[in-house]
Amino acid sequence: MGALQGKTALVTGSGTGIGRAVAERFAREGARVVIADRDAGAAEATAGAIGETAHAAVMDISDEESVSSAFASLEAAGWAPDVVVANAGVQLFGQDAKAADLDLEVWNRTIGINLTGTFLTVKHAVRSMRSQGGGSIILTGSPTGLNGEGAEFTAYSASKAGIHGLARTVAAAYASDNIRVNTVVPAYTETTLVTTISSDPESRKAIVGRIPLGRAGTPHDVEGIMVFLASDDGAFATGSLFAVDGGMTML
Repeated sequence: MGALQGKTALVTGSGTGIGRAVAERFAREGARVVIADRDAGAAEATAGAIGETAHAAVMDISDEESVSSAFASLEAAGWAPDVVVANAGVQLFGQDAKAADLDLEVWNRTIGINLTGTFLTVKHAVRSMRSQGGGSIILTGSPTGLNGEGAEFTAYSASKAGIHGLARTVAAAYASDNIRVNTVVPAYTETTLVTTISSDPESRKAIVGRIPLGRAGTPHDVEGIMVFLASDDGAFATGSLFAVDGGMTML
């Protein structure tokens, strides 16, 4: 029996990358998994690869009506999640910049998706979980929200710092409702989100050189901690930040 047997988990941004890897692992651990993504094709493809224990849901996390409708539809269909991984986000390479050079539109778009979108996901997850007697919410953070790693990415770094603070605030507010909220911080992880870096040997060498374990992260590196936090083994963990970053934030 898997660690998540009997649970239903929703993972945002799970059409690709870290979200897809986590959703697939959750399914292998026995959970029913909602593949939530604004790209309907990617969501359907991931759900199809997992099989009958997966359900595709189109969700644009920056649009509250989209988020609200998705949660309502899932509840009506018997797929209300007791685990939610708020993972979806953007990093606007070539547009995000140091503060004095950052265009307001880029700031607003990044914050709107990463921070406001995470807030909306959490808001409706909490509403759903309160009626079910509790649950586990897991946010995807970043080293850029903890140290100077994101000096060239003001909007992205600020959005992730906001996510870290949001997790602690919501954890404190809803602990009495048996809702746990934690943040997982991956290292630089090679997915389609960071092809600008991974396709440039010098840029890649520079960032991997700042990881003490000496390699880039992969989506599979964060699966284990996500399973722990989603499972009953993590029942006493809330309001915490779990770095799975090869030592990147210890320096």
